[in-house]
Amino acid sequence: MNEATKRSIFRWMHIVFAIPIVGYIYSPFERIPDYAPATRLVFVPGIVLSGLWLWKGHVLRRLISKRSADGANYGDRNSN
Repeated sequence: MNEATKRSIFRWMHIVFAIPIVGYIYSPFERIPDYAPATRLVFVPGIVLSGLWLWKGHVLRRLISKRSADGANYGDRNSN
């Protein structure tokens, strides 16, 4: 999967997780307790994680690829 496609998927996840939060904010006060658990436990963490991935995902991918490359090299050194 190409990087632009991954970024597009995370961007749409971010937008989709934001829709219920907007509904939570603008819903009538009586209905807020119905939405509170899902908003706090699912949608807010989802939007935070997808936002962090959009913002700093390149750093995480670089660390993961460097670690896997180091692990492969380390295994090669021990086999000699």
